Amino acid sequence: MPDSDKYPVESGRRRFVKGVVGSAALSGIGVTTAVSVDSMTSQTGAGGGTTVYRGNELVSGPAPRGMPQIPLEVDDEGYVRGIWPDVEEAEGPDDVATAEQEIGGVNYSTTWFQYCGSQTSPAVDPREDRDNYFRYVGATQIDWQNEEVEGGDRVHVDDFADYDDYDTVVGDAGAGKPALVNWRSEGLSPADRLPVLLIRSPEVEEAAQDDEWIEGSTDQGFIANLNQCTHYCCVPGFRVLGESRQFGAENMIYCNCHQSVYDPYSITEQQYTALPRPGDSVLPGGN
Repeated sequence: MPDSDKYPVESGRRRFVKGVVGSAALSGIGVTTAVSVDSMTSQTGAGGGTTVYRGNELVSGPAPRGMPQIPLEVDDEGYVRGIWPDVEEAEGPDDVATAEQEIGGVNYSTTWFQYCGSQTSPAVDPREDRDNYFRYVGATQIDWQNEEVEGGDRVHVDDFADYDDYDTVVGDAGAGKPALVNWRSEGLSPADRLPVLLIRSPEVEEAAQDDEWIEGSTDQGFIANLNQCTHYCCVPGFRVLGESRQFGAENMIYCNCHQSVYDPYSITEQQYTALPRPGDSVLPGGN
């Protein structure tokens, strides 16, 4: 099988587009094979099911789809937080509580994040009242983060003051300043925390001028995604590994486990089957 049939062809695009991408749509892969490839992220059940979401574009590699974007906002004091929709409580014993909100003409739902084990975390339970501020993780591969902030600190816009010319030995100056953070994860075990890649870039500010979804889901050049590779749930990086140059990923999100590459600034409409949350399957009689 030629490489063009195994993996999505590298596009080289850096844009925000609207389209539909699903694991079964991978070129040259039959439905049975596609389901096998997506087995880490696709199951059915109450509280899960077919989900349409916005995520970064998968450029190359074995991952079946892009990682979901997290809408965010900057508060009046300059702290950055993810947006969590209002909860619609279940009305009957067989109904499931959901959290949805329209942003920029898009139906944003917390089911976007129900894969790679995150569906078992209290952080994605719509009924959980949790801290929505992004908080830095401890030791990372990002030098500036290790040197200038402490793990657990809330993210502030001042931490990214140099984002428009931020430089590292990987990638181009001004291509975006990253941070690794947790979301809705205060007091949770490491296994239950939601890992997030947060980037501030002039490209996001530019795109927000003519894209309703990007305008509503980003703020002051900040964009975020749940940082769990959709292949085998590894944690990708942005502009931190020199080996990413071999795959044309020095300015993109790169997962060094299996060389999947995502474009952080190309946001597309995609589809997958969200895993059910624990406790969402209700048997007749309420048992």
